[in-house]
Amino acid sequence: MSQNPTKHTKVLIIGSGPAGYTAAVYAARAMLNPILVYGSEPGGQLTTTTDVENYPGFADVIQGPWLMDQMKDQAKAVGTEMIEDHISSVNLKSKPFEAVGDSGQKYTADSIIISTGAQARWLNLKSEQEFRGFGVSACATCDGFFFKEKEVAVVGGGNAAVEEAMFLTKFASKVKLIHRRDSLRAEKLLQKKLMENKKIEIIWDSVVEDVVGETEPKNVKGVKIKNLKTNKIEEIKVDGLFIAIGHDPATSLFKEQLKMDNEGYLITKPDSTETNIPGVYAAGDVKDKTFRQAVTAAGMGCMAALEAEKHLSHK
Repeated sequence: MSQNPTKHTKVLIIGSGPAGYTAAVYAARAMLNPILVYGSEPGGQLTTTTDVENYPGFADVIQGPWLMDQMKDQAKAVGTEMIEDHISSVNLKSKPFEAVGDSGQKYTADSIIISTGAQARWLNLKSEQEFRGFGVSACATCDGFFFKEKEVAVVGGGNAAVEEAMFLTKFASKVKLIHRRDSLRAEKLLQKKLMENKKIEIIWDSVVEDVVGETEPKNVKGVKIKNLKTNKIEEIKVDGLFIAIGHDPATSLFKEQLKMDNEGYLITKPDSTETNIPGVYAAGDVKDKTFRQAVTAAGMGCMAALEAEKHLSHK
């Protein structure tokens, strides 16, 4: 295979999803001719989300994959070059920045916007994946609304799990928090609030072994849980299961080059998407473990493109 000549761009956007596509729209409209490189699953986490009811501008329920297609088409329409390739290495130590794809294609860029996102950690049970979107979710703020007056379970023991459990009490009649240990990792103040909430029951020393449900129509009926101290397995009735055991940001590519926190999220300057390297920006779930919404990711994509444009104009 003959080696493609190096592709140069003023703005290289790595990763698709609301952050990457929005960055592309703004960069393209600023006449920067961006190149957006997307992986084998364009659209990110939203492509596994069916009903989206909280994205501004749509009074009717929309579908996550549809929203991502619209954003992609919009970015293309204003002049973004889209390339399917997996970036396997980057060099941010000298200018122009360099990135190399699995295809062997080499990209050079005057600025880079990183929007590689994050993935929810799952329990990796066959039944859990089977009922994903049909009662099994990794996002209470996205899906809590669908469980009005129903019973749900949350798996986890950190801040996220406790916050999800508290949030779900707005809708659910009962929330069972299932934790593998006999104490929570969450902040003490959050724990206190949790313990005081009458709707929440904590099930200690336990793990979910299986999700139980019906296939026609597809819905969750309960979970089988195993007590790690007694090895006893029991089935509890719930209508929904929320997995809150953390997210993994897609940042291994940038290890040793960009500043990250202890969980691997990219660190940016306050009120900015700029990383510790001028000209390199991070937007969306790759840097945001607090909000993790499509609308906040899109907002950061816009910020990154505007910051990149300013950076380039000062060169």
